[in-house]
Amino acid sequence: MSQVFIFDTTLRDGEQSPGISLNARQKLEIAEQLARLGVDVIEAGFPITSKGDFEAVKTIAEKVKRPSIAALARAVDVDIDRAWEAIKNAEKPRIHTFIATSDIHIERKLKKTRDEVLKMTEAAVKRAKKYTFDVEFSPEDATRSEFEFLCKVIRVAIENGATVINIPDTVGYALPDEFGKLIKDLKEKMPELNEVILSVHCHNDLGLAVANSLEAIINGANQVECTINGLGERAGNASLEEIVMILDTRYRSLGKKTNIKTEEIMRTSKLVSSLTGYHVQFNKAIVGANAFAHSSGIHTDGMLKDRTTYEIIDPVKIGLTSSKLVLGKTSGRHGFRRRLEDLGYVLSEKEFERAFKRFKDLADKKAQITDDDIEAIVADEIYTLEEIFKLVHFEVVCGSDIKPKATVKIEKNGEIFKEQATGDGPVDAAFNAVNKIVGLKIKLLSFSISAVTGGTEALGESNLQLEVEGLTVSGHGVSTDIIEASLRAYLSALNKVIDKIKK
Repeated sequence: MSQVFIFDTTLRDGEQSPGISLNARQKLEIAEQLARLGVDVIEAGFPITSKGDFEAVKTIAEKVKRPSIAALARAVDVDIDRAWEAIKNAEKPRIHTFIATSDIHIERKLKKTRDEVLKMTEAAVKRAKKYTFDVEFSPEDATRSEFEFLCKVIRVAIENGATVINIPDTVGYALPDEFGKLIKDLKEKMPELNEVILSVHCHNDLGLAVANSLEAIINGANQVECTINGLGERAGNASLEEIVMILDTRYRSLGKKTNIKTEEIMRTSKLVSSLTGYHVQFNKAIVGANAFAHSSGIHTDGMLKDRTTYEIIDPVKIGLTSSKLVLGKTSGRHGFRRRLEDLGYVLSEKEFERAFKRFKDLADKKAQITDDDIEAIVADEIYTLEEIFKLVHFEVVCGSDIKPKATVKIEKNGEIFKEQATGDGPVDAAFNAVNKIVGLKIKLLSFSISAVTGGTEALGESNLQLEVEGLTVSGHGVSTDIIEASLRAYLSALNKVIDKIKK
């Protein structure tokens, strides 16, 4: 009764965040880290959506051990069959099938009747059960569903073999007391729920995903579906790190525990942030840069006397350390390789040489190199798609009385292309020059530059989103030169477009 299972959907719902497009290598890297973190279930993807997603789920199912590997499927035969093909070689496979149960979804989205939804639920669970013992069923938009009909659908799912029933707050509409009462009422009305795992999946549209998940746990739910850093559709999902640390920190009050190795939380958060290009806000609970930072004189005075005066969590508990190894230009391959291993990166020799070259180039410009710098280099250099468009050279001319002008050289398939353009600033001019070369219809949706570490010689990290030929993609680039970082991010996004078009 005290166990809460953690179902991580970063690779499925989290990847549905606008602009995120992870390749198979990146998805596998995240899945392996989620296994180290100790999650009970990894929802690896939605195999029917694309060949790329199918292959990524299949690879994860074959290579990642210990957690259950789940694949999502609509309540239709082709989805369920495709999901099984992807996960059949998993150590512990799970098919997660779903159908909407609220009248607004049934009538306006599905254009079906309640009876049809009941029949589709029965058929879907039966078909999934033929493949695997472990079948999860979700009545989509449960919190806006009529209660008696919701019970009827859940009962059909259990009678036909569902081992997990998940109650989603799909649009993040519920208040905590309402959601807690729904879970309580379902358990009282349906004693058969005591024979299966009762799960919840809360969205954060009103900022209540974690609060709603906690209320559900208090009222009898024993699985929580969540994501690293709270990623997901629209405003995101319940944040894994927040739920886990609430249960850990308040165990005496709540009496609930998870299998999570909390010391892996920060490493997991940073990996997901680096590979998705979604920054964690500074004041984010648990994993934000300021979560364990103290500025006020009163606070620092208290901290110097006793850490617990202003910290309810020991930062070591989530994988932080009070000191960082600093590398510089005199460091050799051995020291750099050891630090990569300490940070959890295992690179091939070719990848290591590329990362080491970037490290030495940076060391010539920057006196001290931190773990954050190294992680930024690895994310930028190693976990990227094959470079169709490769930056060869750039130069910009700008000033207070000069129209900014940029010259950019790009290599594509061994051929060098060069263009000049002007713009509102040096970055705009550089992007305009790239646009002339690639000849695609490009719209810049968002753009940001931030320093990876402090100091005037810090690495600049650029993150942006582009809309290209109807596709939304994100790009990430790092360099001590912010124009170069911006161009790297721009080309990173364009390479994703080419990769998607190929698929």
